Amino acid sequence: MSNWNFADVWDAITALQPDLPALVRGEAVTSWREFERRSASLASVLLASGLQRQASVACYLHNSAEYMETLYACFKASLVPVNTNYRYVSDELRYLWVDAEAEAVVFHGTFADRIEELRAAVPAVRLWLWVDDASGPCPGWAVPYEQALAAAGPVPEVDRSGDDLFMLYTGGTTGHPKGVMWRQDDLFAVLNRTASVRYPEEGGVDDVAATLPPVGELRGSVIPAAPLMHGTAAFSAFGMLGTGGVVVLCEGTRFDVVELLDTISRHRVTDLSIVGDAFARPLLDALDAEPTRWDVSTLRVILSSGVMWSAPVKEGLIAHMPEALCVDTLGSSEAVGLARSISSSKRTASTAGFKLGPDARVIRDDGTPVEPGSGEIGLVAIGGRGPIGYRGDPEKTARTFRVIGDRRWITPGDNATVDADGTIRLLGRGSSCINTGGEKVFPEEVEEGLKLDPSVADAVVVGVPHPRFGEMVVAVVEPSWGSEPSEGALLAALGDRLAAYKVPRHIFVVPSLGRGPNGKIDQRRWRTEAAERVAERTEASDGR
Repeated sequence: MSNWNFADVWDAITALQPDLPALVRGEAVTSWREFERRSASLASVLLASGLQRQASVACYLHNSAEYMETLYACFKASLVPVNTNYRYVSDELRYLWVDAEAEAVVFHGTFADRIEELRAAVPAVRLWLWVDDASGPCPGWAVPYEQALAAAGPVPEVDRSGDDLFMLYTGGTTGHPKGVMWRQDDLFAVLNRTASVRYPEEGGVDDVAATLPPVGELRGSVIPAAPLMHGTAAFSAFGMLGTGGVVVLCEGTRFDVVELLDTISRHRVTDLSIVGDAFARPLLDALDAEPTRWDVSTLRVILSSGVMWSAPVKEGLIAHMPEALCVDTLGSSEAVGLARSISSSKRTASTAGFKLGPDARVIRDDGTPVEPGSGEIGLVAIGGRGPIGYRGDPEKTARTFRVIGDRRWITPGDNATVDADGTIRLLGRGSSCINTGGEKVFPEEVEEGLKLDPSVADAVVVGVPHPRFGEMVVAVVEPSWGSEPSEGALLAALGDRLAAYKVPRHIFVVPSLGRGPNGKIDQRRWRTEAAERVAERTEASDGR
């Protein structure tokens, strides 16, 4: 039986290649030796503050070396790191830290004022570690990060285990965040299945030295373009470090496509982790505008997860880097490795077409598999290794993590059909399904059709109340640079591809849909705004 623990693996890699780079941010390069030493000092600081085994530590940080050190330190000290969305307001932060029972918070100085607003509401936090980002002085109630590390003593003996947790909070626009609890052993094994260096799944730290290539051989590198507070970015960093590779971070705190391409070119990055068209379209636009400015020839894999990545954008990127693979993965914080589609210079996969992973299937409500080619809609499910559940929420855990027959299955809520050849066609989440006159419309299917038009950079489809049909389908689109989408042309094109009940009754054009750095969109906001726009258009029409 395996007993994978991230700290054990990274410690073993440090012993094998102490002088190779582990982290790069701008011109700063951190070797594996320095990465391990600083993380060990931080682990000592956290334990010295009185934190006990599996206590929670909130990471309230932008992408930085300190973020990665905090993760490593928690793993070393058998503590649980808690990702914190730095866009949350005070009430959301309070809910998250109370729910996670956070006892320490590592934060960038720019967030000090917000913490000041809620500090009294989170009395369980016993240690505030301030990371200097030149935004102001360290508040009196916090301890400077570098000062704490410099004064740290040796790390006490800690009995680490594969049962130690990694906590990933997910949520945002549809309700309170949910803490997804992964055993490190399970998460490491799942991530390693698609890594460039494959350890025996049922092995352990003793297999690292026997499996890792010699120090002189080329190591990979990855840029997590999204914030590390999101699973897509964190998992890509974990996967690369597990192979002895390098995590390369941009310096800016906002997505800047020029900085990203500069960083890829300067550090000859091999892997890029993004979140759908929100990242891919600006990349393509920049490369199309200045095709010789950046050397992207070292990129071998561009991986996206969590948001639909359209086929035309994949084709455009591959034209600039014909040796690269565009890997579009279907998964979530709860279910990693559900399915994937791979596009290359030889073949471009469709926007929403995926091949199921070996442990995944599309099932009916009763757990029986959907027949390929039947057109029947089912739930995508994955069996085998996965999270143990949601923190403090047995009801949601029971709904998502189901025992069917003698096997445990994870059903995060994605609906799909299965073609005769086994390709699944992703339709979307049941929670966002629009019911119009008794017909089900999955927003992602309509969004895919809209984004096939070159005038559309992004789209969101929502259900708006309708007196006769319950809901009507309404779309809001963001134009491509220099384009002016025509509502009539878009509706006509959709009418050729989709059943009439799926075609939006209205399409509105806005300058930006405001996707977050994780590629996700505020559905609640656009549902409200779409309803208001429909009402205004109806009133204007009635007044004529």
